[in-house]
Amino acid sequence: MASASRTFTRALRTAGPNLRTPSARSARYAVPQYAFRAQSRGYASESEPKEKYEGNPKGMLWGAVGLLTLAAGYGLYRQKPELFGQEAKAKGPFVPKYEDYQKVYDAVAKKLQDEDDYDDGSYGPVLLRLAWHASGTYDAETGTGGSNGATMRFAPEGDHGANAGLKAARDFLEPIKEQFPWISYSDLWILSGICAIQEMQGPKIPFRPGRTDRDVSFCTPDGRLPDASKDRKHIRAIFGRMGFDDREMVALSGAHALGRCHTDRSGYDGPWTFSPTTLTNDYYKLLLEEKWQWKKWNGPKQYEDVKTKSLMMLPTDMEIVKDKTFRKHAERYAKDNDVFFKEFADAVLKLFELGVPFTVSEDQRWTFKSSFD
Repeated sequence: MASASRTFTRALRTAGPNLRTPSARSARYAVPQYAFRAQSRGYASESEPKEKYEGNPKGMLWGAVGLLTLAAGYGLYRQKPELFGQEAKAKGPFVPKYEDYQKVYDAVAKKLQDEDDYDDGSYGPVLLRLAWHASGTYDAETGTGGSNGATMRFAPEGDHGANAGLKAARDFLEPIKEQFPWISYSDLWILSGICAIQEMQGPKIPFRPGRTDRDVSFCTPDGRLPDASKDRKHIRAIFGRMGFDDREMVALSGAHALGRCHTDRSGYDGPWTFSPTTLTNDYYKLLLEEKWQWKKWNGPKQYEDVKTKSLMMLPTDMEIVKDKTFRKHAERYAKDNDVFFKEFADAVLKLFELGVPFTVSEDQRWTFKSSFD
């Protein structure tokens, strides 16, 4: 057994390399090189040394989860904003409701209150005049004109003598149109006229949307609006063309309780009443109770009150007291402001809807809340 062990030992010494030989030295330096190569391979199954990690792997994982959660929450907010206390996302095209038009009304009312640097302290009278003149071009025989179209935006109609000065009203409403681009100019002008009446303490005027804006080809010819220098025949011809009777003609004339005339527009000058920014039946009272005389001046023929010489009446105004049928309605309105308000509101509603191809019925009209409600 011992001899076998010695024999095996000698065999190992004979077969093993001499560490002092060159081949042994090469093998000695080759080992670390092989080890380096093995360590440099990036196998997924191998684990890297700890010193190569920076930061917290678990933190990175939780951060990713947080980002995914935020993204999911934002996506839910976009799809279901009502879950976050916001208004629900509209489906399909925007269809304005009563609340939307009330917001337009409120914006006009606020602007009337904030901007009091016009005439007697209010843009109200000129807004009403804009709505009136936009509607008063209607011709029942041809079905042309009326509030549908807002064609006064264009020079042919905007430059008509009867529309002088109404650019102030159109410019006043431009910021409102920019704030609510979905509303047509046609509906905006009428809604603003209604707002003006109600904010000047007049009666409630129902509103029905549905007017569309038209191009310049729909402008109406000059001469469809009243001429203040004419007589009762002219009044009946102008209003009769639109389908109004004598009672309605006198009721609509009550709008002269508001505003004033300007020499640089109509050529006439002065207010009809002592409260030109508040709608009352004072127009009829003054017309019937005061004494009037021709004004001595270089302007067109107009009347002035004898007592103060600060008020005016137009020739067409005086026709109301001269004509027996017209006068009896003026007397009714002078005696009872409520009667005037009721019949004025009915006549204005009719005027504002002339020629409009509504898609909703009359029982779907809306009445807006004023700042006094």
